[in-house]
Parts: sequence; C-alpha cells; structure tokens
Amino acid sequence: MTAVSANTRRTAGAGRVLVVEDDEGIRDMLRYNLASAGFAVHEAADGASGLRTARTSSPDLILLDLMLPGMTGLDFCRAVRKTSRVPIIMLTAKDSEVDKIVGLELGADDYITKPFSVREVIARIHSVLRRAQLEPAEPRSTPEVETIGSFTIDRAARRVTVRDREVKLAAREFDLLSHLVAHPNRVHTREALLESVWGPEFNGDRKTVDVHIRWLRQKFAGQVDFEIVTVRGSGYRLDRRPEAAA
Repeated sequence: MTAVSANTRRTAGAGRVLVVEDDEGIRDMLRYNLASAGFAVHEAADGASGLRTARTSSPDLILLDLMLPGMTGLDFCRAVRKTSRVPIIMLTAKDSEVDKIVGLELGADDYITKPFSVREVIARIHSVLRRAQLEPAEPRSTPEVETIGSFTIDRAARRVTVRDREVKLAAREFDLLSHLVAHPNRVHTREALLESVWGPEFNGDRKTVDVHIRWLRQKFAGQVDFEIVTVRGSGYRLDRRPEAAA
C-alpha cells in the first residue's frame, strides 16, 4: 500500500500528530476528529512512508498501528527510537498482548485497544503529551542524589529520606525504587523490572515485582510527591506530580 500524502490541518495549535494506519476508514476518522480537537494531523498508510513523514513533519506524538503492511509497527517503533524520543501510542488488537509488551519494551509510551472511542484517543494523547513534558529533553545519566519534593534518594549512600527522616528499605526495595525514580512517566513491564533490578539470571516468580511494589506503596503512601501506578495488563509507572517535577 502506498503512502497517503501528508494532510495538515492547523487550528488551535494543540500539537502535531502523525497517524500511521493502513486502514483508510480509521485513518480518516482519526484525522477528522484530531483536527477538530485542534491538532495538526499528518498521515501515512505504511511504516516506510511513516518514517519519511516523521522526519519531515517533526510530530509531537505518533499514533501507530501495529499491524502495518511491509514494515510492522514494532519495526517502526524500533527505528524511531534509534534517533528520537517522540511519544508513541500504539493501536492494537484485543488479542495482541505479546505485541503490547514488546512495543512498550521498545519504547512506546502507551497503547489503545481496538475498537476505541475518539474521546479515549484524544484523552490518551493529552495524557502522554503531559507526561512527555515532565521528562528531560535529552537522555541523562542517573544522578547519585535525586529529589522529588520532600523525597530524596542518595544512590551512593543507598539511603532514602522523606522530610529529612530516613526510610528503611531492604536492598531489593531500594534497587526497585531507584530504577523507577530514574525512569519516571513510562511504563515498565514486570519482565523488564525483573531483568533490570533482579538481573537476567533471576528464575523466580514474576509476582515478586508485585510484592515489592506493594511494600514500597505501604512505606511511602501519602508522604511523597509521586505515585507508583498500576498500568493494567502491562506493568507499573512512576508518576511525578507536576508541582514536584522540577
């Protein structure tokens, strides 16, 4: 299938969205409703033309169908992530749970299951764009000391304080919290957390992640300016409150 020529409708200036979707009906529906919501919309009907359009249009966000002709949505996501951190929302079928997980691991920021409502798509776009604004523009090394409001983690000393009072953590609790704080506002699957925190040699129950998350929530509930959110069917995300993101 050949590319659809870029269609741009600039209205209220909500941002630039690239829709990469081979289904013409879905593409037309998204174009119309996103333009009505104030977005400048660019389109592509396959992955290769989507990459070309992404380079020329510099979108603020990409809506990406996983089931594309030729280059798959996963391949597209992998190619984009080599050079860009532009937010990506995947459009997936109900039975593609494995693809959802792989897509999130490759760097997609969220996913929406088909069939979807226009209101859900627009709400998710606004949410992902808000989260993206809280992230640093360029990759950074993990600092030894990091502060979120009244919370401070000192990685060199392996010490966590809240309002200058130390919170005692087990070694694995500290490592898990450190990883989440270092990578806020993005979804982490259980498998990714196990590999990053417990190590690739870990052969235990993946539910150990859930247990450690529960312990962290109990220790910090109502005391800190972030929340460890469960992303149903995917994993966990640490959300900083906007006033504590600076």
